[in-house]
Amino acid sequence: MNRVFLGVTGASGAPYAARALEALCEAGCDVGLCVSQSGAHVVAHELLGRGPRRPADPDEVVGELVQRHGHAERVEVLGLDDMTSPFASGSSLRSAALIVPCSGSTLGAIACGTGHNLIHRCADVMLKERRRLVLVPRETPLSPIYLDNLATVARAGAVVLPASPGFYTLPQTVDDMVDFVVGKALDALGVSHRLLRRWGEGAPLESAP
Repeated sequence: MNRVFLGVTGASGAPYAARALEALCEAGCDVGLCVSQSGAHVVAHELLGRGPRRPADPDEVVGELVQRHGHAERVEVLGLDDMTSPFASGSSLRSAALIVPCSGSTLGAIACGTGHNLIHRCADVMLKERRRLVLVPRETPLSPIYLDNLATVARAGAVVLPASPGFYTLPQTVDDMVDFVVGKALDALGVSHRLLRRWGEGAPLESAP
Protein backbone atom coordinates (compact mmCIF):
# COMPACT_ATOMS: atom_id res chain seq x y z
CA MET A 1 0.00 0.00 0.00
CA ASN A 2 1.86 3.09 -1.17
CA ARG A 3 -0.79 5.41 -2.59
CA VAL A 4 -3.82 6.53 -0.59
CA PHE A 5 -6.49 9.14 -1.27
CA LEU A 6 -7.43 11.04 1.88
CA GLY A 7 -10.70 12.95 1.74
CA VAL A 8 -11.61 15.37 4.53
CA THR A 9 -15.20 16.57 4.71
CA GLY A 10 -17.30 18.78 6.96
CA ALA A 11 -18.14 16.60 9.94
CA SER A 12 -16.57 17.21 13.33
CA GLY A 13 -13.42 15.12 13.66
CA ALA A 14 -10.58 17.11 12.14
CA PRO A 15 -8.06 15.64 14.64
CA TYR A 16 -8.71 12.23 13.09
CA ALA A 17 -7.93 13.61 9.64
CA ALA A 18 -4.72 15.28 10.78
CA ARG A 19 -3.48 12.16 12.55
CA ALA A 20 -4.39 9.99 9.57
CA LEU A 21 -2.38 12.24 7.26
CA GLU A 22 0.62 12.07 9.56
CA ALA A 23 0.37 8.31 10.12
CA LEU A 24 -0.02 7.50 6.43
CA CYS A 25 3.07 9.53 5.59
CA GLU A 26 5.02 7.92 8.44
CA ALA A 27 4.02 4.53 7.04
CA GLY A 28 5.63 5.44 3.72
CA CYS A 29 2.44 6.16 1.79
CA ASP A 30 2.08 8.88 -0.80
CA VAL A 31 -1.13 10.74 0.00
CA GLY A 32 -3.51 12.53 -2.32
CA LEU A 33 -5.21 15.01 0.02
CA CYS A 34 -8.56 16.55 -0.90
CA VAL A 35 -10.44 18.79 1.54
CA SER A 36 -13.95 20.12 1.00
CA GLN A 37 -14.93 23.71 1.78
CA SER A 38 -16.82 22.55 4.88
CA GLY A 39 -13.92 20.29 5.80
CA ALA A 40 -11.55 23.26 5.69
CA HIS A 41 -13.90 25.22 7.94
CA VAL A 42 -13.91 22.41 10.52
CA VAL A 43 -10.12 22.05 10.37
CA ALA A 44 -9.73 25.79 10.90
CA HIS A 45 -11.95 25.64 13.99
CA GLU A 46 -10.92 22.33 15.58
CA LEU A 47 -7.20 22.33 14.79
CA LEU A 48 -6.16 25.89 14.10
CA GLY A 49 -8.27 27.60 16.75
CA ARG A 50 -9.87 30.17 14.48
CA GLY A 51 -13.36 29.92 15.91
CA PRO A 52 -16.51 28.33 14.52
CA ARG A 53 -17.78 31.34 12.59
CA ARG A 54 -14.62 32.71 11.03
CA PRO A 55 -14.56 32.08 7.24
CA ALA A 56 -11.78 29.68 6.19
CA ASP A 57 -9.65 29.97 3.08
CA PRO A 58 -9.40 26.31 1.97
CA ASP A 59 -5.98 26.71 0.31
CA GLU A 60 -4.51 28.36 3.39
CA VAL A 61 -6.03 25.82 5.77
CA VAL A 62 -4.86 22.83 3.73
CA GLY A 63 -1.38 24.33 3.49
CA GLU A 64 -1.20 24.65 7.27
CA LEU A 65 -2.56 21.12 7.74
CA VAL A 66 0.20 19.70 5.56
CA GLN A 67 3.02 21.78 7.00
CA ARG A 68 2.23 21.32 10.68
CA HIS A 69 3.07 17.61 10.59
CA GLY A 70 5.89 17.66 8.05
CA HIS A 71 6.18 15.03 5.32
CA ALA A 72 5.03 17.60 2.76
CA GLU A 73 7.01 15.77 0.10
CA ARG A 74 4.64 12.81 0.43
CA VAL A 75 1.44 14.85 0.07
CA GLU A 76 -0.20 15.94 -3.16
CA VAL A 77 -2.91 18.51 -2.52
CA LEU A 78 -5.84 17.90 -4.88
CA GLY A 79 -8.51 20.40 -5.86
CA LEU A 80 -12.05 19.50 -4.88
CA ASP A 81 -13.23 19.97 -8.48
CA ASP A 82 -10.18 18.43 -10.16
CA MET A 83 -11.74 15.65 -12.20
CA THR A 84 -8.49 15.31 -14.15
CA SER A 85 -6.88 13.70 -11.10
CA PRO A 86 -5.91 10.05 -11.57
CA PHE A 87 -8.07 9.28 -8.54
CA ALA A 88 -11.13 10.18 -10.64
CA SER A 89 -10.54 7.35 -13.10
CA GLY A 90 -10.90 3.62 -12.68
CA SER A 91 -8.16 3.07 -15.26
CA SER A 92 -5.60 4.50 -12.82
CA LEU A 93 -4.32 1.89 -10.41
CA ARG A 94 -4.72 3.76 -7.15
CA SER A 95 -4.65 1.60 -4.08
CA ALA A 96 -7.20 2.82 -1.55
CA ALA A 97 -9.22 5.73 -0.20
CA LEU A 98 -9.99 6.97 3.29
CA ILE A 99 -12.61 9.64 3.97
CA VAL A 100 -12.22 10.99 7.51
CA PRO A 101 -14.32 12.50 8.82
CA CYS A 102 -17.13 11.53 6.46
CA SER A 103 -20.05 13.95 6.68
CA GLY A 104 -23.67 12.93 6.31
CA SER A 105 -23.99 14.74 2.98
CA THR A 106 -20.87 13.03 1.64
CA LEU A 107 -22.21 9.69 2.80
CA GLY A 108 -25.52 10.40 1.09
CA ALA A 109 -23.87 11.35 -2.20
CA ILE A 110 -21.77 8.16 -2.18
CA ALA A 111 -24.72 5.96 -1.24
CA CYS A 112 -26.93 7.41 -3.98
CA GLY A 113 -24.23 7.70 -6.66
CA THR A 114 -24.96 11.41 -7.09
CA GLY A 115 -21.50 12.78 -6.33
CA HIS A 116 -20.33 16.07 -7.81
CA ASN A 117 -16.76 16.52 -6.55
CA LEU A 118 -13.48 14.61 -6.45
CA ILE A 119 -14.09 13.08 -3.02
CA HIS A 120 -17.41 11.63 -4.17
CA ARG A 121 -15.94 10.49 -7.48
CA CYS A 122 -12.95 8.80 -5.87
CA ALA A 123 -15.26 6.88 -3.54
CA ASP A 124 -17.38 5.84 -6.52
CA VAL A 125 -14.25 4.62 -8.33
CA MET A 126 -13.11 2.59 -5.33
CA LEU A 127 -16.50 0.87 -5.13
CA LYS A 128 -16.87 0.10 -8.82
CA GLU A 129 -13.29 -1.16 -9.10
CA ARG A 130 -13.62 -3.24 -5.92
CA ARG A 131 -10.81 -1.40 -4.16
CA ARG A 132 -10.52 -0.44 -0.52
CA LEU A 133 -12.72 2.41 0.63
CA VAL A 134 -12.89 3.29 4.34
CA LEU A 135 -15.46 5.82 5.57
CA VAL A 136 -15.21 7.28 9.07
CA PRO A 137 -18.53 8.89 10.01
CA ARG A 138 -18.80 10.91 13.20
CA GLU A 139 -22.41 11.72 13.91
CA THR A 140 -24.80 10.96 16.73
CA PRO A 141 -27.63 10.13 17.07
CA LEU A 142 -28.29 8.49 13.71
CA SER A 143 -31.52 8.98 11.75
CA PRO A 144 -33.05 6.12 9.73
CA ILE A 145 -31.88 7.91 6.54
CA TYR A 146 -28.30 7.96 7.80
CA LEU A 147 -28.50 4.31 8.88
CA ASP A 148 -29.88 3.29 5.49
CA ASN A 149 -27.03 5.10 3.74
CA LEU A 150 -24.45 3.39 5.95
CA ALA A 151 -25.95 0.00 5.11
CA THR A 152 -26.00 0.86 1.40
CA VAL A 153 -22.31 1.76 1.20
CA ALA A 154 -21.37 -1.27 3.31
CA ARG A 155 -23.26 -3.58 0.95
CA ALA A 156 -21.48 -1.89 -1.97
CA GLY A 157 -18.10 -2.80 -0.49
CA ALA A 158 -17.03 0.12 1.69
CA VAL A 159 -15.72 -0.35 5.22
CA VAL A 160 -17.86 1.74 7.57
CA LEU A 161 -15.65 2.60 10.54
CA PRO A 162 -17.39 4.96 12.99
CA ALA A 163 -15.18 7.26 15.02
CA SER A 164 -15.77 5.24 18.18
CA PRO A 165 -12.65 4.95 20.34
CA GLY A 166 -12.25 1.80 22.40
CA PHE A 167 -11.41 1.97 26.09
CA TYR A 168 -9.98 -1.52 26.65
CA THR A 169 -6.56 -0.04 25.78
CA LEU A 170 -6.92 2.26 28.81
CA PRO A 171 -6.31 5.54 26.96
CA GLN A 172 -4.72 8.28 29.01
CA THR A 173 -5.17 11.23 26.63
CA VAL A 174 -7.38 12.44 23.81
CA ASP A 175 -4.48 11.67 21.47
CA ASP A 176 -4.64 8.04 22.59
CA MET A 177 -8.31 7.88 21.60
CA VAL A 178 -7.64 9.56 18.26
CA ASP A 179 -4.82 7.08 17.59
CA PHE A 180 -7.18 4.17 18.31
CA VAL A 181 -9.64 5.24 15.61
CA VAL A 182 -6.94 6.14 13.09
CA GLY A 183 -5.15 2.87 13.79
CA LYS A 184 -8.32 0.91 13.08
CA ALA A 185 -8.76 2.86 9.84
CA LEU A 186 -5.20 2.07 8.74
CA ASP A 187 -5.82 -1.59 9.60
CA ALA A 188 -8.81 -1.53 7.24
CA LEU A 189 -6.65 0.03 4.52
CA GLY A 190 -3.95 -2.59 4.98
CA VAL A 191 -1.34 -0.04 6.11
CA SER A 192 1.15 -1.09 8.79
CA HIS A 193 1.39 1.15 11.85
CA ARG A 194 2.09 1.27 15.57
CA LEU A 195 -0.70 3.56 16.71
CA LEU A 196 -2.50 1.34 19.16
CA ARG A 197 -1.93 -1.44 21.64
CA ARG A 198 -3.46 -4.66 20.39
CA TRP A 199 -5.34 -7.00 22.66
CA GLY A 200 -2.99 -9.36 24.49
CA GLU A 201 0.19 -7.51 23.61
CA GLY A 202 0.89 -6.16 27.09
CA ALA A 203 2.63 -2.81 27.37
CA PRO A 204 1.57 0.06 25.08
CA LEU A 205 3.48 0.32 21.83
CA GLU A 206 6.02 3.04 21.35
CA SER A 207 5.24 5.83 18.94
CA ALA A 208 6.10 5.19 15.32
CA PRO A 209 9.51 6.58 14.35
